[in-house]
Amino acid sequence: MSRPLKIAIYSGEIPSTTFIERLVTGIANSGAEVVLFGVLHRKPLYDSRVKIIAYKHMRLSKLFHLVRFSILLKLFKAQKKKRLDAYLKTRDSLNLYSKVKYYPVLWHQPDVFHLQWAKGLDDWMWVQDFGMKLVLSLRGAHINYSPVADTALAEMYNKNFPKVDGFHAVSNAMIMEAQKYNALANRIQVVYSGLDLNTLTEIDARMPYDKAILKIISVGRPHWIKGYTYALDACRLLKDVDINFEYTIIGGAESIEYQYQVHDLGLDNEVRLLGPHEFDVVQHMIQESDLLLLPSVKEGIANVVLEAMALGTLVLSTDCGGMNEVITDAVNGFLVPVRDAEAIADAIVRIRKLSPEEQLLIKKNAQDTIKQQHNVEGMVSGMMTLYNEVVGVR
Repeated sequence: MSRPLKIAIYSGEIPSTTFIERLVTGIANSGAEVVLFGVLHRKPLYDSRVKIIAYKHMRLSKLFHLVRFSILLKLFKAQKKKRLDAYLKTRDSLNLYSKVKYYPVLWHQPDVFHLQWAKGLDDWMWVQDFGMKLVLSLRGAHINYSPVADTALAEMYNKNFPKVDGFHAVSNAMIMEAQKYNALANRIQVVYSGLDLNTLTEIDARMPYDKAILKIISVGRPHWIKGYTYALDACRLLKDVDINFEYTIIGGAESIEYQYQVHDLGLDNEVRLLGPHEFDVVQHMIQESDLLLLPSVKEGIANVVLEAMALGTLVLSTDCGGMNEVITDAVNGFLVPVRDAEAIADAIVRIRKLSPEEQLLIKKNAQDTIKQQHNVEGMVSGMMTLYNEVVGVR
């Protein structure tokens, strides 16, 4: 292919997660043509190499979007529009919502359509009938537990996964999960999430045990998969052995269950349940903490752990999903079994007893892991290799 690849990245919302924003920027910098489709919540800070085809969640905006691309398709791609409309009619989806979502993609017709969320796969299988290669990202919740709880979703995966042209897995552990739903191993490529290494800061000499209160932080939505019930039980164990600590859960404020558990365990003075915060605020709070705790039951590879390692904050994680692909226990962080409050508490006590030299070494090892395994350049190179493979460019 002599011209640059045209790659569409679809996550439903624009802008999307910080990691997807980094991917988009990196791919555009590599020379590929990048198109973003979806709902526009606020204007993202991309340069002119990234084309944004989006509409707002307002009826007038959707109608304008629909009229524009309906006219373009009728004038220049009438037969393709007719085929797509016939397909939508068979699915009883020939409506405003579907047309607004699909018509722009048909008009731009990228070489690769990269879907970020597996649950939406069935909505986009049609792109293959128009010569677009379909790439799907395999990410935590959508693969780890959603199809277990939703048999219809599992059936959809079983039907469609064998047809997908290429998979992007966020961890090796995710490959095993995807193969349960007939994903073909030779079409899956692990590409680790990348961080902007320019944001790495010099590790300071803060030591948890030098403070009167150990500051522990977790970040994530209030869902059982995040394992906060075990973390709170561990906090009770820490209090029982007179460890002075403050535990903050960013994202836990709306959970009545956690509020009750905190009160029931007598942790009202030790635990703070906060609502969501902006990304830069969360980063600052992580950096000001002594320990980031990831008590999850399932994960792909938790982005918040990567951020904490880059920021120079010690990490304690459960050995779930692909976390052992990032963390080597007592080398660049700490790992404990899932669903084990006692193991979490014991590890925190052990971490508090580390010498300054031991802590500094672990933090530096963590940053080295990010530099070597989770840099933006490696992420972009891996994704471009996958894109080129699915379109047959070697």
